[in-house]
Amino acid sequence: MDLNEISSKLLNAFIQLATQPFYYIGIAIVILQYRRQLRLERKLFHTKIHSSLGRALRTLLWGWAAGLAASILMAFIGVSISFDIVVILWVITFLLIFIRIRYLRLAYSAGLLGIAHSILMLLPDVHPAGFIGRLADAVREAHIPSLLLLVGFLQLIEALFIRYDGFQSAVPLFFEGKRGKIVGGYQMYRFWPVPLFLLVPAQTHQSMLLSSPIAGGDLWSAGWTLIALPAMIGFAEYTLTRLPREKALRSSKLLLIYGIAMLLSALLSDFWPPATILASIAVILLHELHAGISRRREHRSAPQFVHDERGLKVLAVIPGGPAERMGILPGEIIHKVNGIKVGAKEQLHKALQANPAFCRMEIINHENQSKFVSGAIFAGDHHQLGIVLCPDEQAGYYVSLRKISLISLIRMGTRESAGKMSGGVSS
Repeated sequence: MDLNEISSKLLNAFIQLATQPFYYIGIAIVILQYRRQLRLERKLFHTKIHSSLGRALRTLLWGWAAGLAASILMAFIGVSISFDIVVILWVITFLLIFIRIRYLRLAYSAGLLGIAHSILMLLPDVHPAGFIGRLADAVREAHIPSLLLLVGFLQLIEALFIRYDGFQSAVPLFFEGKRGKIVGGYQMYRFWPVPLFLLVPAQTHQSMLLSSPIAGGDLWSAGWTLIALPAMIGFAEYTLTRLPREKALRSSKLLLIYGIAMLLSALLSDFWPPATILASIAVILLHELHAGISRRREHRSAPQFVHDERGLKVLAVIPGGPAERMGILPGEIIHKVNGIKVGAKEQLHKALQANPAFCRMEIINHENQSKFVSGAIFAGDHHQLGIVLCPDEQAGYYVSLRKISLISLIRMGTRESAGKMSGGVSS
């Protein structure tokens, strides 16, 4: 390969990505969600806990890292995809997110495309005229196993991202729990826009898998090109029963198994084409199974983010505040402040006033052991040590657990009714 040719095709691929609206649609949805989370934080806690700009930049950087890693992996394997398929995948995705935002993943659109491909392959004599006919031909010629293999690789990367980054931006919220009691919890919403640069043969109408320019082959004799495919990976969950890190670890283990299953399904469908429709259905069902398992675990377990007889449970720690400087962590319990046992917010405020410039606290940590912390309180510090406590019976607002579609995300209403905020949390 000539260096000038490689540079030219790389440049063309970047231009192709820059001129595609699909990548920007993904970024816009991520920004809309972060803005919505910021409004929820301000409404519930009267302060900002996370930086929307910082989260957005972190999301973009992780997305590019995932895209480059997946692109290099697929270059060694080979993939057959056309620009028409890129457009079809994103049209499917765009329609799906009007139903539910978490359908933004490439896995859902790839699964539906594989089902449509399998149905059309059973109807070889059906050739509609005009635009529908061209669309059907593009779907019929798509090589679904290589697309499913790409989904499998992205799923493995997604599992790793969730394990190490998925809990970083968990948003503390108040929820309506069982029997109408308000409880604390977290919304864990992370989507990463992933720009893929796929090395494909100039002739993409032939089926191929486990074949690349590195291995050689007649398929690449006509040349090669790079196709930019913007994709989305991520997850949308909530937790009332575990700390975000623990929830992320559980989710990543399930998704890792799912990714391995997808890779095996893709290989099977390449060697035995009738398995393509089963693999395509499995792409969707396994994601739904994961969501169902998560909801079932939440429903069967007792909420953890409530106050008890030991003291006040911490839901979140505001960055830069006294609590962070003293080493207090979310999920720990404030037992005593300046020697005074606290069991309500009013008692906490009274205990803090006993020594406004310096605070000594007894904390019950995650291992149910006492630890003692202390620190100075400066003018301008958050009035409540820079912590967000779990809700009590006086909580004025909470969010509802319901589906989030693109329309509800755009609206981001602030309507209030009977103490409920209009912004729901996708499950």
